[in-house]
Amino acid sequence: MTQGQDGREEAVRAEQDYVNRLYARLDVLRTQTAQALSETFASGGSGGYGAQADREARAEEDAARLARLNSVENGLCFGRIDVETGGPAAESRYIGRIGLRDEEHEPILIDWRAPAARPFYAAAPSSPSSVVRRRHLHLRDRRVVGLDDEVFDLDGLTEDDRRSLVGEAALLSALNRGRTGRMGDIVATIQAEQDRVIRAALPGALVVQGGPGTGKTVAALHRAAYLLYTHRQTLERRGVLVVGPNPTFLRYIGRVLPSLGETDVVVQTVGRMYPGIAATAEDAPDTAAVKGSLRMAGVLEAAVADRQSVPEGDLVVKADGIELRVAHDVCAALRDRARELGLPHNRARKLFVDEMLWELARAQDAWLEESLRDAEALVEAADGADRFELEDPDARLRTDEDTAYARETLWADPAVRAAVDGLWPLLTPERLVGELLSDPARSASAAAGAAQAAEGEGRGLTEDEWRLLLRPADSAWTVGDIPLLDEAAELLGTDGSEEQARERAARQRRAEAERYAQGVLEYTGLFEDGMLDAASLADRQEEASALTTADRAAADRTWAYGHVIVDEAQELSQMAWRMVMRRVPARSLTVVGDLAQTGSAAGARSWPDMLGRYVGDRLHEERLLVNYRTPAEIMAVAADVLAEIAPEQQVPESVREGGARPRAVRVGGAEHGGGLAARLPELVAAELAEVGDGRAAVIAPAARHAEVAAVLPEAAADAGPTALDSPVAVLTPAQSKGLEFDAVVIVDPAGILAASAAGGSDLYVAVTRATRRLAVVHEDDLPGVLSRLRSEAAPAGQARG
Repeated sequence: MTQGQDGREEAVRAEQDYVNRLYARLDVLRTQTAQALSETFASGGSGGYGAQADREARAEEDAARLARLNSVENGLCFGRIDVETGGPAAESRYIGRIGLRDEEHEPILIDWRAPAARPFYAAAPSSPSSVVRRRHLHLRDRRVVGLDDEVFDLDGLTEDDRRSLVGEAALLSALNRGRTGRMGDIVATIQAEQDRVIRAALPGALVVQGGPGTGKTVAALHRAAYLLYTHRQTLERRGVLVVGPNPTFLRYIGRVLPSLGETDVVVQTVGRMYPGIAATAEDAPDTAAVKGSLRMAGVLEAAVADRQSVPEGDLVVKADGIELRVAHDVCAALRDRARELGLPHNRARKLFVDEMLWELARAQDAWLEESLRDAEALVEAADGADRFELEDPDARLRTDEDTAYARETLWADPAVRAAVDGLWPLLTPERLVGELLSDPARSASAAAGAAQAAEGEGRGLTEDEWRLLLRPADSAWTVGDIPLLDEAAELLGTDGSEEQARERAARQRRAEAERYAQGVLEYTGLFEDGMLDAASLADRQEEASALTTADRAAADRTWAYGHVIVDEAQELSQMAWRMVMRRVPARSLTVVGDLAQTGSAAGARSWPDMLGRYVGDRLHEERLLVNYRTPAEIMAVAADVLAEIAPEQQVPESVREGGARPRAVRVGGAEHGGGLAARLPELVAAELAEVGDGRAAVIAPAARHAEVAAVLPEAAADAGPTALDSPVAVLTPAQSKGLEFDAVVIVDPAGILAASAAGGSDLYVAVTRATRRLAVVHEDDLPGVLSRLRSEAAPAGQARG
């Protein structure tokens, strides 16, 4: 055994002893907390109301603490820093998922979010911040299986410490491990530039612009946990919203926030931000560009105004055999008065309906008055009949009470309801948007109305543009529809009946809960001692079944979050940003993206242009320039693509090199070893064999996705959240956003380039998904932007590295 091996084993033993101590303390705290919780439950209902409230509060606190202690079993401690404090030896601080103190209340583990842990992330060779050494601990269950040291001051270490130095930088070690289908355990690999992002101030909009592999998502997720820890009182009631690009991505990051100690964060895609609808379908690029334009806000406003109409002439309604008439100018006045309230459509409708019913009731009164007077005249003219005289010929025959009653009975008449609804209908967002996108007349009218309201500013839609919106009435909702539905919900509001129905239902549930609680008390004999009543027992049941902040926020479209984090933010349209901003009135955001990777036709080209109207001068940008994921050999290929599509953008500097050289493989015809169907399975199998237990992706143009998936029947091809459980996934460039794979095979790069105006960005995304190996399969000539690759035409079954 060499001296180095001796030193490593000694270091592992020493760290294992300390880790054992941490877990022993964790077990003690779990036992104590569980026992305290049990004793609280066993203490019964005696002691009066105040004591009862104290017990409930203690039980809630103990249950939450026990849940936190149980959630950190895996990877309790992941790091250590040795800090120079002026003494003879450096002080060691261990960093973990939570903070722990020993029996003497001395800290033995520092929470990674605490200020004392910051040097673990912020230390760099150029600015070590008094850190002598940074050590990363790799645990499997409760066992130390690896160590990595980074030394900033060799002279600051003791001789024993020098002998125990081990490993390489943790980040590079982590990147060389195979992908597992979920984002790795990344707390320990945050670097200094990400740390600036994580710990940035809460107010304002922080834009994190970074190329592929620069750790944008890592930084964003840790920022969510950090903010919840540091600004707990501000954020715990409102929560944090994380917006990701697709369901696969959300599943990919799904375990990260819980592993950091946070479980009360809402994670959604744009397609799921309107409660009750989960849209995944995408619009064609031209349609997406129109739907995502800010002009659609004006179109929707005009579409609502179109539904607030007046008849061409007088309103004529036949109710219960009586023809009722309201003059055209009166109808117009009622409509204008309701509009002037400035209320959403459905709330203003209540005034319009109320006033219109009064007008119809007065018309009915007038008809009845005239009928009664006509009857009097007939009686007077009848020879020999009894005379019928009015005491006051000019007096009204119908009272105000009669008119009010007539108003109520008229609203129950189907003909009256249909007439009033035709002028000012009760609308849902789904109905308004669905009819706008399927009815040419409504689309044309709304587009013209928007243009007229904009007073010639060019903010309406042209005929070609509004025709791009049209589709069959039974079409599924697309991701681009969700911001339109959200906008419509703002414009329409509710008429209050839904809230009243919910309140009635809540009162009914409460009454039932109290009746049930009363039965329980009487059955158990607790009712007689007078220490607990039915209302208190029902309260306990409601608290036990209460929804979390995340549950309540996700179901409430109008929820106002304390902070919003948007990943792959360059893909959001102007309309999508309007939807996001409604959810964060304080304008506290973290915006993470890369303008060079914008694939959406409605996506961002400039952060100030997209966000400036909402945050003004509160926009701050941080740039991440170090690529930790992609080997230099692959980034050289990506740099060629970037130079073509966005020459103003800086290529992230890769810190990894020495990987397999990227290659291009031509298929098609006998001279190239067979066509795509014959060659692709073998090529993918060869790539997968090279990465062992890792993951591979085959990325193809959307138009060829089904074809490529059919060639690889064993691969996951539905792009759902479980796709990453398979060793191989077949994806489009859009579906691969935010993900990473050990090996990537790109099929038909020319097809990706030609698919849309953003084809170059899509190819850039595809090239930069790989962490170890990249192969490009082409049937025609290789696009010039990929000329760096050496094209192979190896016989079938022969793989080259």
